[in-house]
Amino acid sequence: MQGSSRERSLVLFNYDWDQREFARLADRYPHDSRGFDLFTFPSNAQLAWFDMERFVNRLAKQAGRKGWRAVTSNHEQFGALAAALLAEKMGWPGTPVEAILTCQHKLYARQILDRVSPEINLAASALNCEYGDPIPDGLSYPAFVKPVKAAFSVLARTVANREELHAHTRFGAWELWVIRHLVEPFDRVMRQRLPNAPTAHKMMLEEVFAGRQYNLDGYVWNGEVHVIGCVDSIMYPGTQGFMRFDYPSKLAPSIIAQFKKGVEPFLKEINFNHGLFNVEFFVGEEDQSIKVIEFNPRMASQFSDLYARVDGIDLHEYAFALAHGTDPATLPRSTPKFGAASSFVYRSFDAALGDPSEPNAKVAMPSAEQQARLHKEFPDALLFTFPKDKSQIARDFKWLGSYRYGILHLGGRDEHDLRERCERASALLGWRVPYTDGRGDALDGPVLANA
Repeated sequence: MQGSSRERSLVLFNYDWDQREFARLADRYPHDSRGFDLFTFPSNAQLAWFDMERFVNRLAKQAGRKGWRAVTSNHEQFGALAAALLAEKMGWPGTPVEAILTCQHKLYARQILDRVSPEINLAASALNCEYGDPIPDGLSYPAFVKPVKAAFSVLARTVANREELHAHTRFGAWELWVIRHLVEPFDRVMRQRLPNAPTAHKMMLEEVFAGRQYNLDGYVWNGEVHVIGCVDSIMYPGTQGFMRFDYPSKLAPSIIAQFKKGVEPFLKEINFNHGLFNVEFFVGEEDQSIKVIEFNPRMASQFSDLYARVDGIDLHEYAFALAHGTDPATLPRSTPKFGAASSFVYRSFDAALGDPSEPNAKVAMPSAEQQARLHKEFPDALLFTFPKDKSQIARDFKWLGSYRYGILHLGGRDEHDLRERCERASALLGWRVPYTDGRGDALDGPVLANA
């Protein structure tokens, strides 16, 4: 039956956006979920003993008994790689393991990109010291520093000099434990499958590039690259914190087409011949040059709802279709309900008075009554809240430079109607409107240097 599969699927690390969207498709695509939540205790305690190979082997032994015939995951840290390994072991459709590894190893991906599409690459190198060791002499500044393997822009920022880089790379014992346990499952597979790639237990440096940020979403079917769309990333002015994601993009179609041409040789080189992808990229403000930020070898789940609202495209159904060996182009579309849609990200950049190292955690979560009023006035609203304790907020400030406390999705007739709806919805929630921080709208703010 077109647009559905009664064969049972397995979804790995199925949380937040994915949990909601995959559950909506359960009648047409029955599935089970496996994996743990990295952000919730006690589920995340499993990080202490997680082993990728053991995890995949256990799932492979269960597959026949459970009736699984396909696997998918949009989880950056562990899920996408685990799904590729399981699909390979079971002979199911999936993205090749080596392609996943290459995309997620940010330094190795740059090395490949420099060989096949240098015009869209940024110069990069490993920071040649162990976590916490003294910073080597002779480095050029400013530089953009980030982990070789990470997600959600963790520990990624521009540093102006050696002192800033030194301060940024000092980690406590608990932080080091978390970092190593997040990276080691990936690095262990990397050493087996791509032994010539450098270790992922490193930080890396990139040249600083000033530009506005965008996202190219697409999929590969039978080796052919298909573009789904482009989403604009809007930052809080003067920061590297995402304020919202807007669709449809304001970027010229000619630039999107030019970027696709630059991406295709990379995907072909790493044998990315099947699956969804998301590529973050910059467009220079003055010369319109295009530079890759990073390749994500899976769907950007946060954007799926935006495409559904504006284009009637269901990216989560695309994921199931690809996992079962069905061309997403054959799937029906629904009738679009909006002309524009955004994912609004609510953040705090505040610190407690008198001590900038102590973040102010006093961001109130909306009450049940407030949420009820929101959904009554805005039935299309999709709300996520992120209540955290003081230690979690402190870690967010160190690793991300801000504290994300909520996300809201809305649609509108056009961008002006969407803004008015967001302002009313934000007032109902008691949250700051994610269009300005008092210094002007982000669209009129400074161009970012890396992100």
